[in-house]
Amino acid sequence: MPITAKPLAGALQPSHAGPVVTFMAGLALAFGSLFLPQSALAVDLEPWKTPEPALVIDAYELNIIDWQDMLKDKRIAGFVSKASDGLPESFSCTGDHKGDSVAHCKTMWRKYAVSRELYQTRRMVARASGLLWGAYHLARPGNPIEQANHFLDYAEPAADELMVLDIEGIDPENFMSLEDGEIFARHIKTRTGRYPMLYTNHTTARHIADNRAQYPILSRLPLWYARYKPGIRDVFPMGNWDNYALWQFSSGANCNKRRCPYRVEGTLPDIDVNVAPMNAERLKAEWAKGDLLPEKPLPAQPDPAIPVLDPPVVTLVAANGARPVCIGTQAALGVDTMTTSAIAARGARIASR
Repeated sequence: MPITAKPLAGALQPSHAGPVVTFMAGLALAFGSLFLPQSALAVDLEPWKTPEPALVIDAYELNIIDWQDMLKDKRIAGFVSKASDGLPESFSCTGDHKGDSVAHCKTMWRKYAVSRELYQTRRMVARASGLLWGAYHLARPGNPIEQANHFLDYAEPAADELMVLDIEGIDPENFMSLEDGEIFARHIKTRTGRYPMLYTNHTTARHIADNRAQYPILSRLPLWYARYKPGIRDVFPMGNWDNYALWQFSSGANCNKRRCPYRVEGTLPDIDVNVAPMNAERLKAEWAKGDLLPEKPLPAQPDPAIPVLDPPVVTLVAANGARPVCIGTQAALGVDTMTTSAIAARGARIASR
């Protein structure tokens, strides 16, 4: 989603700040925010504690939800449900299947059938209650085209419903490879005319951003960012991402009976809670667009035809003929040319630091 964070209610204004804050604000205005990091403009420090940003719940089939209690929280604007998981189960349980026995295969098929019915029921309740709806595919190793088709057959996403590719990590032995993620996203676009959102953690997101020439689609999908910390200042911008589209800030990993970043009535501490960098009205307008983010220029690469020369080294030669002493490069000393006495003085100061 394109992100334009708005100032939150209750934010500290320069007129109420101390002299240091007021002075820094004046410097920022005078020098075009030169002294403030870009991420300071984002909703990046416990935004769920302020009333404006919309919240989104995401759940899988084993999350317990009392819908009457949950819907009392009017900040909750959307619900994203787990849909498909890897490749489809085998109905016939003949030939290749995931189970180590036919009986296990049949059990997995029954679980699949029940989970899909639960998915359809939750969608009906959520949409009837005015919530935005979305579905995610838990990406596993295996054919990405078949997984994309499985997701669309399972979720049957409407044009106003969010689609999400969930890649939990970089290890291709346990999760869909990033190369297959590119194929998955392209196939979703081919079949629906829209791209999915990308859900992943910081390590994977940073790897994609740092190698965005290799992942031209994944690096431009709106980012659903999983990071269980109170703040993410200085994380963005990251490659093509200026900000998160959703931030998963609370889950069973950092929420328990005693302490939790955000309590959702009618759910247990294992429910995932996400915050959007916008209010519910804006979130509704951006929810299911399925567009790629603008592509930023890649950093300039050094020309391999131009040799990189080592900087000249300043060597102090003692007058009495003692062994020459190398005290650093010209750049380190901050000089182009110096007399022997000046070099000695500068070198002595550097050596004493």
